[in-house]
Amino acid sequence: MIDKTLRPISTQKELEDFCSQLSCNDFICLDTEFQREKTYWPKLCLIQVASTNVEGIIDPLARNINLTPLFRILSDKSIVKVFHAARQDMEIFHFLTNKLPSPIFDTQIAAMVIGLGDSLGYNKLIKKVLEVEIDKSNQFTDWMSRPLKQNQLKYALGDVTYLRAAYLKMINELKSKQREHWVKEEISVLENPETYDLSPENAWKRMRIRKSGQQYLAILANLCHWREKRAQKLDKPRQHILRDNVIYDIADQKLSSVDDLSKLRSIPQRLPVHQLKILADAVAEAISNPKKFVQEAPAKKVIHSDSFESSSELLKVLLKHVSEKYGVVPRIIADAPAIEQIARKNGFVSHTVFTGWRNEIFGQKARDLLAGKIGMSLENGKVRLFDI
Repeated sequence: MIDKTLRPISTQKELEDFCSQLSCNDFICLDTEFQREKTYWPKLCLIQVASTNVEGIIDPLARNINLTPLFRILSDKSIVKVFHAARQDMEIFHFLTNKLPSPIFDTQIAAMVIGLGDSLGYNKLIKKVLEVEIDKSNQFTDWMSRPLKQNQLKYALGDVTYLRAAYLKMINELKSKQREHWVKEEISVLENPETYDLSPENAWKRMRIRKSGQQYLAILANLCHWREKRAQKLDKPRQHILRDNVIYDIADQKLSSVDDLSKLRSIPQRLPVHQLKILADAVAEAISNPKKFVQEAPAKKVIHSDSFESSSELLKVLLKHVSEKYGVVPRIIADAPAIEQIARKNGFVSHTVFTGWRNEIFGQKARDLLAGKIGMSLENGKVRLFDI
């Protein structure tokens, strides 16, 4: 006999009844299965949802199904939406509705706050929190195919039933440590629509910037703008249009002619001449008027001084001490660029490290350390802070 919970919700009546049950809860756990390997826009295949006493799988590919009842719940401020590594799921719902689920809770972020690990994958989180080993045999399922097998559906549903159990344990631990507001501060980025900005003019900002020259950045910006528009129009992954390494090479060498571009080793042989002409024109335009694409080149980095190196090393020791004391992953308090920035400016810099919970446990101590108000010593192999 087939378990009814393993039959996807595929009619409007089933969806409305299911969402009616969900609306009575103060939290729901969500996960999505989607395909994006061959497209720019994600193709939603399944939505798994679980709450205190109800769980189910919604089939968004079912004929004539309208997801509006679920979207209403995602917008309900009285219901917390729980995800693990929420960004891609949030991006999908933002794409579908032009709105973001709110409020949300991300167990990956919570795991960093309670010291379970840095950017833990879902399987590792469940193993650490629930001591359960998840069967991974169905993780590479083609979720577009229909009908899905029972073992595939069971695997998909487990993504939210295990998440439910993990969330309840983690939220209790956060409450006992009085760190709920720490997680809330981190999640604010995920609830900001700008995080999911796909406008072509800002596409270059998602690249790893290798140089600071304005012409270089302008070429990068114009090429990324063209690629993003084309990828969106053709609904193809941006890397299928033009790979990142090609854009970097063109910007590095400032290649503004078809002949020069055709000789570039990283350029795909299949790229037609008319597209090479488009790329060449984009480079030439960026070189002739870089301010049109990048208003101001980033300031060049200052050469490391002995003073900077010493300050940086002291801050790293302080960060390690604080992270161990509070059982928090160091990177969520301050990453390497933050430490560098604070060291360079001797603490006189506006940064999230000096706001909220970070300032309580690390930020103020960092400023006091750099100002000579506190010192550090080593006793029995452990760092001790003392007032000066």
